[in-house]
Amino acid sequence: MPLFLFNTLTRNKDEFQPLHPPEVGLYTCGPTVYDYQHVGNYRTYVFEDVLRRSLRLFGFKVRHVMNITDVGHLTSDADEGEDKMEVGGAREGKSARDIAKLYTEAFLEDCRELNLLPPDVLCKATDHIPEQIELISRLEAKGLVYRTSDGLYYDTARFPGYSRLVGEDHVRGIEEGARVGANPEKKAATDFAVWKFSPKDKKRHMEWASPWGSGFPGWHIECSAMAMKYLGETFDIHCGGVDHIPIHHTNEIAQAEGATSKPFVRWWMHAEFLVMNSAKMAKSAGGFVTLADLKARGFDPLDYRYHCLTAHYRKQLDFTWEALEASKTSRRRLREASLGLQEEKSAPARADFDRAFRDSLADDLNAPAALASVWDMLRSAMPSGMKRCFLEQAEQILALGLFKEEATELSPDAERLLSARARARAEKDYALSDKLRADLDAMGIIVEDTKQGQKWRKK
Repeated sequence: MPLFLFNTLTRNKDEFQPLHPPEVGLYTCGPTVYDYQHVGNYRTYVFEDVLRRSLRLFGFKVRHVMNITDVGHLTSDADEGEDKMEVGGAREGKSARDIAKLYTEAFLEDCRELNLLPPDVLCKATDHIPEQIELISRLEAKGLVYRTSDGLYYDTARFPGYSRLVGEDHVRGIEEGARVGANPEKKAATDFAVWKFSPKDKKRHMEWASPWGSGFPGWHIECSAMAMKYLGETFDIHCGGVDHIPIHHTNEIAQAEGATSKPFVRWWMHAEFLVMNSAKMAKSAGGFVTLADLKARGFDPLDYRYHCLTAHYRKQLDFTWEALEASKTSRRRLREASLGLQEEKSAPARADFDRAFRDSLADDLNAPAALASVWDMLRSAMPSGMKRCFLEQAEQILALGLFKEEATELSPDAERLLSARARARAEKDYALSDKLRADLDAMGIIVEDTKQGQKWRKK
């Protein structure tokens, strides 16, 4: 079955064919680790996880590379303001390196709680300064960068096709709306920094020697250098949020292709915004919702993963507490139905439902349609064992914890009753077994007897 994916570069939904089948090179833009990530960020990471799992379902072998931005991302994406890492350090009275370590670990823990597959390569910008300097040197040798008083800038006028990812109209708008005096030494508003010099009046925690002077890399050069180091000068898929299209990803293309004269990425894929109160969720807005906030309100991170699956990744997703509550209820119902199905390893899933699920994913990762096929299957007259087989396969994509027992502590009385009931079943004392089941039910614990023995869950 062919897999069709939308390509931001061609603006078409095309059949995906990797450069070296069945291997797929996948690069996803990771976090800037100066603060906790908010759930808007995780909407993109859930989309990328569904993509990776779907590629595997369709027979591809994926090499996934994700970066950690721990230097060089300024408070304005247009090379203005302070380094976000330095701002984070000052905010908390720590070094930028300590801040990076703290929030990288927090990000990875969040990823585990969302059932995101770990990348094959997790690369930090600060570990790849030599590669970035080497790439800048290649650009300099081709006459694509120029020097100003605050750093080296890429001359976008010397790169034909600079606007092809974002569109000529958008670039024209950047030029027409450029603020006077932002950096009067830049030749054009679209030119961007590849290396910034350390400010003489402020001590930085992170700076490196270079052929051009002490400083630090620009945000965009980091991803180009690391992506090519681990995936080659041309690779298959590059992902991120739609906010990366006009600046970050457009500049990545200019740098990589300017240096190599080869196509950089064959497929560009982008997730739409998570919106709250009709606005994009963003740290810069002064408030945002984290996974810790969700858990404090009684939500499992996988309730949020379910919520992400209710909208196509290329459509904006509304975030409200009421909508998340509905997703929580739906995931609970789906999980309870899954745990209640009998295991019959010899029972294959029915072909029509399996086909509907795969067809949905093959159509540009249509997760809402895939979810709908799951609910259709549960409402069908399919035998229990076949339903379970289907759900076990679907769970490889959905990753909603459908077959994971809740890690819930029991009271000593409940543990005693469960042990006594298990003994009663083993001794075929079914009258006592039924009485103990009723006692447990009154305590809010549902007991089920399966081929694998007694199982329980809270109401």
